[in-house]
Amino acid sequence: MSRQLARALVLALAAAVIAACSNGTSNTSSNNKFSGVTVRVLTFTGPQIAEPLQRRGPDFERLTGAKIEVITVPFSDLYQKLLTDFATKTNSYDATVFDPQWMGDYVPSGYLEDLGGRIQGDSALQWSDIAPFFRDFSASFKGHIYTIPLDGDFQMVYYRTDLLQKDGLQPPHTWDDYISIAQHFQGKDLNGDGKADYGSCLAMKRSAQSYWMYSSIASAFIQSQGTKQGAFFDTNNMEPLYNNPAAAKALGIYKTLSKLGPPDQLNNDVGDSRGLFVTGRCALSLDWGDIGPLAVDKTQSKVIDKVGAVILPGSKQVLDRSTMQLADCNPTLCPYATNGVNHSPFAAFGGWSGAINHAASTKVKDAAYAFLSYMSQPAQSRVDVTIGKTGFNPYRTSHFTNMGPWLASGMSQQAAQNYLGAIKDSLNSPNMVLDMRIPQTAFYQQTAQDTALAQFLAGELSVNQTMAQITAQWDKKTDEIGRQSQLGAYKASLSVTK
Repeated sequence: MSRQLARALVLALAAAVIAACSNGTSNTSSNNKFSGVTVRVLTFTGPQIAEPLQRRGPDFERLTGAKIEVITVPFSDLYQKLLTDFATKTNSYDATVFDPQWMGDYVPSGYLEDLGGRIQGDSALQWSDIAPFFRDFSASFKGHIYTIPLDGDFQMVYYRTDLLQKDGLQPPHTWDDYISIAQHFQGKDLNGDGKADYGSCLAMKRSAQSYWMYSSIASAFIQSQGTKQGAFFDTNNMEPLYNNPAAAKALGIYKTLSKLGPPDQLNNDVGDSRGLFVTGRCALSLDWGDIGPLAVDKTQSKVIDKVGAVILPGSKQVLDRSTMQLADCNPTLCPYATNGVNHSPFAAFGGWSGAINHAASTKVKDAAYAFLSYMSQPAQSRVDVTIGKTGFNPYRTSHFTNMGPWLASGMSQQAAQNYLGAIKDSLNSPNMVLDMRIPQTAFYQQTAQDTALAQFLAGELSVNQTMAQITAQWDKKTDEIGRQSQLGAYKASLSVTK
């Protein structure tokens, strides 16, 4: 950690103590009001996400007396672990930092605490500073607030500015551009160590969130009419949109990219692809916001001030839903296109968020809320989002306007503005793609889609077989739960009222 960042951490902690002691509505007062209380928080095995909880837990205990016990499980187990614990009323966990997509399963059953009243009385949280998207999507379900955002998630493309400038190349505007750039650099020595490197590095490991990578590609071809159009199902009948020429085109790109990278790319998790990129071995990568801070980490990065970020590449052809065929963009079909290119930035996951077990005791719920509020408050979060290992990405308005913490982390002014600009371009897009958030989302994506994509990349399924398998399994699950109720849930997630 740099000296400037260490100083920023000290200042942030001091500011939190001052705010806690001076604000009568704050839940982090320094009078040990939660002495003897233990809060068990479940999240996924990190270090991302778990690390800041574990690091700041002792500070919170010194301020309030509450002991924070962070329990971790692999991401692939987190959804079911929580659901089973809630459903069996085992109540092994008092709070969780989890995927807000799963509220569709947890909220209707009464498992999560409604946080609206607490938030309304918590001036230290500075709720209005949290960007509207994360307040409305990551935190809310059917008009009620159930989570506190701790992270903002959008997928973007990262590129080596030095390599592209040297060879006279522009950052990718389309997925065809991305492939062309990746092919140009594949097999070249990109970090001066005498070894052949890679044009692109992606996380394609099964059960490692790789289905979001595919959806980041497919969205450019499937959604062009704005967020309410949706990119997973037809909002008229809940028919899946993953079995048509647009989805097939995206699968072809996905397969091509699987071969433009390290030879073991199909076994790479997000940590592997990030490590390859920041050590200078990749010209391009597709990821969440984590690479920005990791790229200036002096303990591992070989690409400091050599990284740019852009909104997800788009396409000049999109799915015409009247014919279910690919068609060239025009002002009617692609009203939000830029220079004839339809961009559909994908809010994959929605941002890690904190929630509280409704069944916990009142004292424990109060302490759990105070801890989640403390983690999200500007004094703590403005530092945590600048540290790559946290996995926390910017989600507050002040994270984008206050350059101080970014400069203290080692980012140059230009790098910070470029990185934050790419996120803002995504956040402000009228054609932003919302991730799936319906009952049993985990089955649709983590089981059915992930399995089919893994089989496709392994050569076990053709393009048509992959699309047919995803569609059949999605349709079966939809009919099992109830097509009309699932359609209602999907439309509600998109704020479609008709």
